[in-house]
Amino acid sequence: MKEALIDTDILSYFLKGDELVATKLIEYIKEHHYLNISIISHFEIMQGLEYKQASKQLSQFSDFITKNCKVVNLSEVSIKHSARIYGELRRKGKEVGSLDLLIAGIAIEKELDLITNNEKHYEDITGLRLDNWKRQGA
Repeated sequence: MKEALIDTDILSYFLKGDELVATKLIEYIKEHHYLNISIISHFEIMQGLEYKQASKQLSQFSDFITKNCKVVNLSEVSIKHSARIYGELRRKGKEVGSLDLLIAGIAIEKELDLITNNEKHYEDITGLRLDNWKRQGA
């Protein structure tokens, strides 16, 4: 299993108890000892839990991050990748959300596969490798 960056939606499926995603995630941790998640995904999960005022889930998520994850930050290099992607896609008349662009930039900089069920969000990004743990047989 290649080293990967876990997208927000896959984290969300895991936190909601999706068995297929949980199995893949546990397999990955056994092999690599931790998950790579972007600072963007960390923020997206926390903002959703804060909005719901889910203090117990916030605490559980923070504990999960501390024990099982490496949070990958933005860098000048990842920002340059994200900006390049934005320019390429806009010139083709395609739009991708800013947070997705930042996540893609991090994955490209770190040479990580991006694990996502939102393949449509990322499919037009040159140099980004995708995998989907939500799809059976992936």
